[in-house]
Amino acid sequence: MFGQLDYVYMPSRDVAADLAFFTDVLGGRCMFAIDSMGTRVAMVALTDGPPRLLLARHLEGETPVLVYRVEDLAAASKELRDRGWRDGHSLEIPQGPVRSFTAPGGQRLAIYQLTRPGVEASFEGRREV
Repeated sequence: MFGQLDYVYMPSRDVAADLAFFTDVLGGRCMFAIDSMGTRVAMVALTDGPPRLLLARHLEGETPVLVYRVEDLAAASKELRDRGWRDGHSLEIPQGPVRSFTAPGGQRLAIYQLTRPGVEASFEGRREV
């Protein structure tokens, strides 16, 4: 049911400083850095492929969120509910709809369906942070 781990959303108190660390010190590549409509977020690539790191000021708490792609969000959600999973928050990211939840041990996960595949490329190169 779970596809690829596409994103790791990481809480950030200072996106610009964290972005500088991940790019200047760790050698990552800034895919984009956006400060718009109350959202400050930057995507960093540390490897040639996923997962991409998202440094997000709006993300509450200290625990990152692992975001897995699924083929069909409704079907995956139903299958997980049938196994005893409790629905978490429904939300949208630019790539598509998401269901986020917390595991009993406090780990944060999300599943999403890629319904807007070109949107990530449309952000590439933006640098507002």
